[in-house]
Amino acid sequence: MSVLIKNGRIITATDDYQGDVYIENETVTQIGKNLDREADEIIDASGKYLFPGGVDPHTHLDMPFGGTVTADNFETGTRAAAHGGTTTIIDFAIQTMGHSALEGLDTWHQKADGQTAIDYGFHMILTDMEGDRLSEMKTLVEQGITSYKLFMAYPGVLYMDDGMIYRTMQRAGELGAMICMHAENGIVIDEIIRKAVSEGKTEPKWHSLTRPTRMEAEAVHRTISIAGEAEVPVYIVHLSSSDALDEIVIARNEGLPVYAETCPQYLFLDYSYYEKDNFEGAKYVMSPPLREKWNQDELWYGLQTNNVQAVSTDHCSFRFQDQKTLGKDLFTKIPNGAPGVENRMSLMFQGGVVEGRISLNRFVEITSTSAAKLFGLFPKKGTIAIGSDADIVIFDPNREETISVNNPCTHHMNVDYSAYEGFSVKGYPETVLSRGKVIIKNCEYVGKKGDGQFLKRDLYSGIE
Repeated sequence: MSVLIKNGRIITATDDYQGDVYIENETVTQIGKNLDREADEIIDASGKYLFPGGVDPHTHLDMPFGGTVTADNFETGTRAAAHGGTTTIIDFAIQTMGHSALEGLDTWHQKADGQTAIDYGFHMILTDMEGDRLSEMKTLVEQGITSYKLFMAYPGVLYMDDGMIYRTMQRAGELGAMICMHAENGIVIDEIIRKAVSEGKTEPKWHSLTRPTRMEAEAVHRTISIAGEAEVPVYIVHLSSSDALDEIVIARNEGLPVYAETCPQYLFLDYSYYEKDNFEGAKYVMSPPLREKWNQDELWYGLQTNNVQAVSTDHCSFRFQDQKTLGKDLFTKIPNGAPGVENRMSLMFQGGVVEGRISLNRFVEITSTSAAKLFGLFPKKGTIAIGSDADIVIFDPNREETISVNNPCTHHMNVDYSAYEGFSVKGYPETVLSRGKVIIKNCEYVGKKGDGQFLKRDLYSGIE
C-alpha cells in the first residue's frame, strides 16, 4: 500500500515547511515538494497541517479498580484515541501483589492482543519486588518493557515503601530503564481521609480536600532524593500542582535526570468542578485531584520552559451512572479516574497554539516527540521523517468543534459523559494514518480491530 499526501504544512518538533509525503510499506520513504509519484491513494492536504501522530504515554485500559473495571477496553479506548489524533499509547500492565511481574505482563498482552486500532506499548506497574523478583526486571527490559511505574499512594494495593522503592530504582538504574512515579504521600493522605470520614465528610469534594498539594510535593521531593541515590532517571506522572512543579524545577536546575508530564484535566479543569450538584463532582474524582485554578498558569509555564516535557491523559474511564455511583454515599468508594484520551490533541492545540501559549513546534513536542524520546520509541514514532512509521495526522486548523458526549465527532469513548462537556476548540484532526493506513476520515473510523501492533521499546537514552 502506497500513499501520497500532497500540499501539506509539515510540522515536527523542530521543522515547519510545505511539502509532500510519500509512504510505502508503512513508513515514510520520501519527503519533498511537488512529488510526482504513483500511489494507491493520494490525499490533498492543502491548507492543513501534517503532525506526527500523537503519543499518549499514560493510559489505563481494561484495568480493574475499586471493585469494577475501566469502561474502555483496548478496542474502544484505542479507537477513541485514533479519532483524536493519537496513534500510539503506552498503557500500564500491573503486577498483582504477591505474584510475578511477568505473569502480570502476560495478562495485559492477552487483554490487548488483536484488539487495538493503533500501536501500543506497556509500562510495568511494580508492586512487590521481594526476594528474587528483582531478576524479573531484566526479563521485562528484554521484552521491550523499559519503564516501571511505582506508587507512593494506595497503601495495601499498589503502594511501595521507601526501602522497596530504593531497591527497585537501583536495579532499574543498573538496567538503564526509566522509573515513572505516582507521587502522593499515601500514608499521610489515608490518615487525613480517616479523619474526614469520621467527621461525616463524605461528598465527592472531600476526595480533593483530603489530598493536599503538599502531599504531592513531598512525594515528588522524596522520589527525586531516592532516585538520586539510586542513580536512575525519574518521570513524575500526572503532575497537578505548582507545589510539586517547584520540586522538579529545583532538581532540573541541578542537572538531575528528572522529567514530568501533566494532563489536560490539570490545565483546563479545577477544584470548582467538585462543587457541582447532584453528585456530578464524582465525574472528576481522580488522583491527584483537580487543584485550585491558579495552578493552571504555573503548569502551562512548566510546559513553556520545558520543566514539564509531555502531556498525557491518564485516561481511566468509568461510567457515571453505574460506576462512579459506587461511591454515592462515600467519596472513598468512587472509582478514581476520568476519560480524555480522545480530547488531548484538540484541547492542547486550542489552549496552547490558538490561545498563544506555545508554538506549533512545541505543540508537537509535548503531544508526541518528547514521550517518544523518553520511552524508547523515537524516531520510529514522534516525528515525520524518512524511515519513520507513517503515523500522520492531517489536521484542519480552522475546523471548530464543541466537545460533548452528544457530538459524534468528539466522543467515541465508552463512557456516558465528557469531562470537557461544552468546551469549544478550533483545530481538529481530519484524517489519521497509522503506519500508512488511513484509520480515521472525517470523523469516521475506517480501520479495523487489530490494526495496532505491540511496540517493543528501547531503553531510555536521554533528553534535554
